[in-house]
Amino acid sequence: MSKRIAVIGAGAWGTTLANLLSKNGNQVCIWAKEKEVVESINFSHENTHYLPNIELSESLSSTDDFSLAIDSVDFILIAVPSRWMRVTMKEFSSCYTKSSSPIPILTVTKGLEIETGKRMSEIIAEELKNIPAIAALSGPNLAPEIAKELPAATTIASNDLKFAEELQSAFANSYFRVYTSSDIIGLETCGAVKNVIAIAAGISEGLHFGDSARAALLTRAVTEISRLVAACDGSTLTVAGLSGIGDLIATCSSNLSRNHRVGLALAKGEDCHAGLKTQEIAEGVPTTEAVINLAKKLEIEMPICAEVYEIIFNNKDAKEAVSSLMSRSSKPE
Repeated sequence: MSKRIAVIGAGAWGTTLANLLSKNGNQVCIWAKEKEVVESINFSHENTHYLPNIELSESLSSTDDFSLAIDSVDFILIAVPSRWMRVTMKEFSSCYTKSSSPIPILTVTKGLEIETGKRMSEIIAEELKNIPAIAALSGPNLAPEIAKELPAATTIASNDLKFAEELQSAFANSYFRVYTSSDIIGLETCGAVKNVIAIAAGISEGLHFGDSARAALLTRAVTEISRLVAACDGSTLTVAGLSGIGDLIATCSSNLSRNHRVGLALAKGEDCHAGLKTQEIAEGVPTTEAVINLAKKLEIEMPICAEVYEIIFNNKDAKEAVSSLMSRSSKPE
């Protein structure tokens, strides 16, 4: 059955999913902060700012008015970058509170809040309050490929199984297969940390370390992700799924990944704060700080993430960081 859906955030991922939902026969309106993006979607059926060269569904609409976007919708999809999630939700909260009835929410943002280590669904729940159901979507999903309708799969996790199944029905089609899960903690944690590892993989590739090094990196990364998931009371079984190993493989192997490209640039000695301005929406950079803060709080070891942090925030030489990892004390696997 067709649903009315609001998408908050008109980046490449938000626009891709909005377009998919619209093509599936749903009524979709995207909220965008930039007026030029709204005009581009409404009049040219393109998002030339974030998703160029992809023709969007003619029934897809856009607005810069929160109230108009969420009017009488069945659920809200939130695709705001992690560093702006809380401030955007604060701005959005009054409109959400005034809505005629509580609206379920799906977040598709991957990251953790730097100051608190909180997941995106936790931030949304704190700022909007009284949400009837909340879910998160994550998997090995590269927006440019899905926008071109290449086959992919994802997972939607929620404590409310009925809502997860409703979302599954809304998204699923011939090129986008959707699974459900009850482990929203594990799914969101995996989605955040894999962006940090993608930076490490980009560094490894940029330094021409080869396939053996990348395989070792990804395998040991699974251990680090599992430690954090378990410490946050998520299920380590989730790490073995699409939102864990699946997303890790895609993000660490593809030049379509912004985080992977950041790693490639760091391997050349570029400064990701000053010299990588085109990568401002790569989630892995702020998430690296958030992950290290959370790991310290939970007293768990995450050596790969720690070296990525040193490279990004303390200007450690990438080759020296690799040497630090390779010379750690020997131990059983």
